[in-house]
Amino acid sequence: MSNPNKDIYLVLGGTGMLGREIVERLRGRGDIVAALDLVQRYDDVPFYPGDISEEGLVLSVIRKSGATCVIHTASPHATSGSAESFHRVNVDGTRLVISACLEAGVKKLIFTGSSGVIYGGTDINGVDETFPYTKKSMGAYMTSKIIAEMAVLEANGKQDLLTTVLRPSGIFGPGDRQMINVLWNSYNSGRWGIQIGHNTNLVDWTYVTNVADAHVLAADRLSVNSNPPVAGEVFFITNDEPLPFWDFSNGIWDRFDKVYPGKRVKKKPTIIPPFAAGIMALISEVIAFLLRKRTDFTRFNIQFSYTARWHNIDKAKKALGYKPAVSLSEGMDRYVQVRLIQ
Repeated sequence: MSNPNKDIYLVLGGTGMLGREIVERLRGRGDIVAALDLVQRYDDVPFYPGDISEEGLVLSVIRKSGATCVIHTASPHATSGSAESFHRVNVDGTRLVISACLEAGVKKLIFTGSSGVIYGGTDINGVDETFPYTKKSMGAYMTSKIIAEMAVLEANGKQDLLTTVLRPSGIFGPGDRQMINVLWNSYNSGRWGIQIGHNTNLVDWTYVTNVADAHVLAADRLSVNSNPPVAGEVFFITNDEPLPFWDFSNGIWDRFDKVYPGKRVKKKPTIIPPFAAGIMALISEVIAFLLRKRTDFTRFNIQFSYTARWHNIDKAKKALGYKPAVSLSEGMDRYVQVRLIQ
């Protein structure tokens, strides 16, 4: 006999890298779960196609699925989406999700935010959730995430809806097709010997299954009686293993070396000062604008490579019971294996 108090889950963005991991965790423990996304990649749970910014869609899917808990991971990719798509999905779409949850009587809404909502281009060293939103948002994506996060938190407590926000940092793992391919292409073409700055800036990376675990924990503990509180709160989610920025890329390339011995001869990197790299990036942006092309060599990406960005996750440990199950080293091993079998 089913438990009438057990949640029924709807994962928005449920076939993406993070959404899929959340779906699998819920399925694995016998929960009823459905997925909404643009593209169907799996057929093991009920799937609803569509864009969350489509008027009435999320409300219809909530009613069809019977969802009592919505986990909202849907978003254009931060590095490939347009400013228009960020606002349409992250801002307008999230507002529609909140409205749908309120109208359908959903009890729980978990939103995937971003640690970048506090980053304004300067060092972030071990701060916690009391650190304020940046007043100098790093692009349209982060601006849209700030607005969406504020809307989700504001909705907490309305018509018995409880909400919470998770802010993962540097998600990587199976399902990613962008960063791992960039790293592979750099390795394969020999463009791995350049480093911006002296690699003293610590940065958080988080393996995707750990982020999925945090979402499930948040869903389980989201109640009016949770102590410490979860409802109306935000939580940084990381692997709790900050490391120098370039150590991640170098770690991936070292793992490629084990598969392709002799392919490269390691050497001391050529270090470009951040100021010089910033000028080069500005030139790259101007050329891309004139040619109406896209460039990844931007001032935004340059700043990411030489500033510190790591966070205190004590709040998630205490309130959610969060503990990263997969270490960075193990996650990097899995990451490379996935790339090799693609």
